[in-house]
Amino acid sequence: MKEIFLLKLGEIVLKGANKRQFESRLRQNVRRRMKYYGNFDVYLMQSTLYVEPMDDSCDVDGAWEACSSIFGVVSLCRSRACEKNLDAIFNAIEEYLGDDLDCARSFKVESKRSDKAFPMTSIQLSQDIGGRLAEAHPHVEVDVHHPDYTVFVEIRDLAAYVHGPAVPGAGGLPTGVGGRAMVLLSGGIDSPVAAYMIAKRGVEVEAVHFFSYPYTSQLAKDKVLELARLVTRFSGKMTVNVVGFTEIQEAIRDKCPEEYFTLIMRRFMMEISMRLAKHDGCGALITGENLGQVASQTMEAMAVTGAVVDIPIFMPLIGMDKEEIVTIARKIGTLETSILPYEDCCTVFTPKHPKTKPTLEQLLYAERNLDREALITRAMDNIEKFKLEYYDEPRI
Repeated sequence: MKEIFLLKLGEIVLKGANKRQFESRLRQNVRRRMKYYGNFDVYLMQSTLYVEPMDDSCDVDGAWEACSSIFGVVSLCRSRACEKNLDAIFNAIEEYLGDDLDCARSFKVESKRSDKAFPMTSIQLSQDIGGRLAEAHPHVEVDVHHPDYTVFVEIRDLAAYVHGPAVPGAGGLPTGVGGRAMVLLSGGIDSPVAAYMIAKRGVEVEAVHFFSYPYTSQLAKDKVLELARLVTRFSGKMTVNVVGFTEIQEAIRDKCPEEYFTLIMRRFMMEISMRLAKHDGCGALITGENLGQVASQTMEAMAVTGAVVDIPIFMPLIGMDKEEIVTIARKIGTLETSILPYEDCCTVFTPKHPKTKPTLEQLLYAERNLDREALITRAMDNIEKFKLEYYDEPRI
């Protein structure tokens, strides 16, 4: 019989009355992701999602790699299905896992009997199959406590499944069960990680990026779009809204005190992002802010920049060390792109001595000469939208 992926569900199994909704969304997400790799049947039984290639044209290795980055899956394994009898199970193990066993110093068999109509207990099944394998591989020791390799046998409703050790999945919750949110996406290390972390909680992510041509280049824009594309490996498809920010930054430069440049700029970014979020059905903003990392990320600064927003602001990185953030960026594949030397608009007109402990009254006074509404309206009237998927061509 053919190879089948077994995707094990994580915290979804604890969802009680809502469990079916979570399972249905995960099944939809997996089906959508598998379409790129061929004709796969995706079905759910006993808190396990089965992904089965239906013909030889399927890209099985590509599909396997994709399954490892789908939120809602805690672990996954490639398995061989067979009939539910001892001879078939032993033969399937020999054909499918025999080479792995030959390379091991020791092994054990671990069985799980979900089909209670099967005539043997899990222990009896492990003992019988383990004995046969010990005879077939006399150079490999049996070690039930600390084996070098474990053979797994699962007796389920439709068939028996044999496989080696499972690998970790992406974890989290299925994309879409947690609503939608808008991430402020820069070209740095932090914001793609923030997007990934909130997406992991089942949130569908949309992005907004502020672009200040000619102070920032086309390469800077392409860098951000590439970061978004890389995040879609986990989050699924994403829309990136590119907002022209040059006029706003020049107005701030010309009409506001220098020490407040960054804070006023951030207030415009937050308000534009909030309006865009509400228009597109997003219930929250996501930022990559990290307490104390830069002058605009003190408690006081974040209070005044967030004062223009009346929806929740999620800051998943707020208490993390930079090395922790870098580790996640490396894990999800965004780090190398993030460190490319293309500056974003946050580095334009940076004050020499930025205000770190502002009050709201000070900010309101500092921006009094700006026509905020007119500037925001013109910026929102000229938004570029990019719809991205992981399978798109890389931009950098």
